[in-house]
Amino acid sequence: MISLSPTRILVLAPHTDDGELGCGGSIARLVEEGHEVKCVAFSIAEDSLPAGFEKDALAFEFQKAMLALGLTPDNIHFHRFKVRHFPEFRQQILQTLIDMRNQFRPEVIFLPSLNDIHQDHQVIANEGLRAFKKSSILGYEMPWNNIVFETRCFVQLQERHVEKKILALQQYASQQHRSYLSADFIRGLAKTRGTQFESEYAEAFEVIRWIV
Repeated sequence: MISLSPTRILVLAPHTDDGELGCGGSIARLVEEGHEVKCVAFSIAEDSLPAGFEKDALAFEFQKAMLALGLTPDNIHFHRFKVRHFPEFRQQILQTLIDMRNQFRPEVIFLPSLNDIHQDHQVIANEGLRAFKKSSILGYEMPWNNIVFETRCFVQLQERHVEKKILALQQYASQQHRSYLSADFIRGLAKTRGTQFESEYAEAFEVIRWIV
């Protein structure tokens, strides 16, 4: 999927936990293989926290989750755009993406599918496509937000990569009520995608742009 030489990879997560859910296993594998992976979350979703959690709970959980996948602290970043209001900040988000492009110069971008129906995810997907015209782009899967999803690219995973993804998602104490964070779901989807090409586990992606 990606060149054997070390590559700069940028994961764009509209909200904390989106990057882990969409491509956590791939992140674990790519870090293990020596690629430089940076993940940026655009909202820590303070307004969506259950009662009893501190305002910045998701920021701390996000950092712990990314460390569990192997990222270094300087490659973990988040912003505070208001959850479910990204369309109001489209131009500011685009400029943030352009600044990332100029500073990090990523070669491969992971972002939400262009068919994701969540309004915040749509903004990150579309503005990411605008900002990173010279990069390869893969759209990650979030079945609860995707009416359609084209599985055009697969990243083969080993048991240890799936386990790291599950461990990362377990760091989100404030989100454990969500069914799609369950270990059974994560493992089941990875098995389903692996079965599509006779492998044990995989994550699937839309090929939005691939530059060779």
